[in-house]
Amino acid sequence: MTLAWILVSTFIVSLISLIGIFTLTIKDKLLEKILFCLIGFSAGALIGSAFLHILPEALEKTQSTIVFYYLILGIILFFLMERYFYWRHCHEGVCNIHAFTYLNLIGDGLHNFFDGMMIAVSYSASIKLGIITTLAVILHEIPQELGDFGVLVYGGFSKQKALFYNFISALMAVIGAITGYFLLGMVASFSNFILPLTAGGFIYIATSDLIPQIHKETNPKRSTLAFTAFLLGIIFMAGAKQLLPE
Repeated sequence: MTLAWILVSTFIVSLISLIGIFTLTIKDKLLEKILFCLIGFSAGALIGSAFLHILPEALEKTQSTIVFYYLILGIILFFLMERYFYWRHCHEGVCNIHAFTYLNLIGDGLHNFFDGMMIAVSYSASIKLGIITTLAVILHEIPQELGDFGVLVYGGFSKQKALFYNFISALMAVIGAITGYFLLGMVASFSNFILPLTAGGFIYIATSDLIPQIHKETNPKRSTLAFTAFLLGIIFMAGAKQLLPE
């Protein structure tokens, strides 16, 4: 049953890569406004997921000092992954990457692989935590996949080819989930290690990638709207903590 939850969740996450289809009919200015609000909401959801769901679950399973060491390690690993493998998260419609188009696909595939592992380990702890982690990943993937689609099109791919390759890269989440599930079966303490790593990754993404994008906005109205979306993301995760079953 747990494996079924994991596979369905990661496949849904993979389908987010096809969100570029909807950009074909949306005007650029409207898309920019929607994307900016999604960045704020995603940042709040990631923070809420890390502090309200994942860390409390990890602290129930492991000595607190060890949890925070793993949390710090998670932040370091995501820093290295973004710096040397993922190259760049892009949350704008068009990015000046060109030569890095294929490298972006490879880096995105690695990122999706680790997302899948996070989801698998979270479900192994509880269905509730698995759903929370999946929601947090989805909320982060929406602006990210829109940006990735823009990278591929700007780099010379046709829109159809960009959608196809972005989806193939996204399916690495399913492979990562299967890997995480079977590794968990072999190593009983695997979740004690991965859960705080996941929290560290979520905190890193929100604070180093998404929130700085909001700070770049000079328009007070747009900045306030993004901050409101950020608070709503936190409130959403707080509400989910109360409403979702264990």
